[in-house]
Amino acid sequence: MLEVEGLDLYYGASQALRSVNLTAVKGGITCVLGRNGVGKTSLLRAIAGHLPVRAGKIVWEGKDIRGVPADERARRGIGSVPQGREIFPLLTVEENLRTGFAAVPRALRTIPDEIFELFPVLRDMLRRRGGDLSGGQQQQLAIARALVTRPRLLILDEPTEGIQPSIIKDIERVIRLLAMRGDMAIVLVEQYFEFAKNLADRFLVLERGRVVASGDRAAMASTDVRRFLTV
Repeated sequence: MLEVEGLDLYYGASQALRSVNLTAVKGGITCVLGRNGVGKTSLLRAIAGHLPVRAGKIVWEGKDIRGVPADERARRGIGSVPQGREIFPLLTVEENLRTGFAAVPRALRTIPDEIFELFPVLRDMLRRRGGDLSGGQQQQLAIARALVTRPRLLILDEPTEGIQPSIIKDIERVIRLLAMRGDMAIVLVEQYFEFAKNLADRFLVLERGRVVASGDRAAMASTDVRRFLTV
């Protein structure tokens, strides 16, 4: 479903990504690993359309979307959960969820019941403001907001960052369930090795904007991957 080929990305004269390749398929979870500042977030933002790329292709469902703006990518089925969650603190939980309606046809502008099956706590907090939620609850809300858009590709940027262990387990369960449905490709950026190892079907490791290791889940268990994550 998603093929990233030879992606180069720059911030001014500084090159952030160098000939990066990535594949994500329906029913699979591709995990991007690496230390801080190696280009992981830049890669996700390029896929979502929030950063322009200098060279390479981003092929989504058979079409190169490199020049397609972010809002159109969302309408084409690309859902994004950014690092830091970026929920609207003064809007209620329900209003935050409804912001996802902009990316779907009018007939689909409802909050799916599945949202509350995956995240039961949100049903009880619909009238609470987003800023009043804990960090873990805000992360659940951010994922739920992306799911309101009915994505066929879901990209998540460090969903475990600053989250308590109990909610990390809940998020792991939800990501696995979404993949098991078989109608969604998932790209996950993570630094927490055990979380990534438990979920990923395939992985790639970035170092200074380059892919320095990649493979399937079995290869990911090797110590070679860990050495790219330790400081």
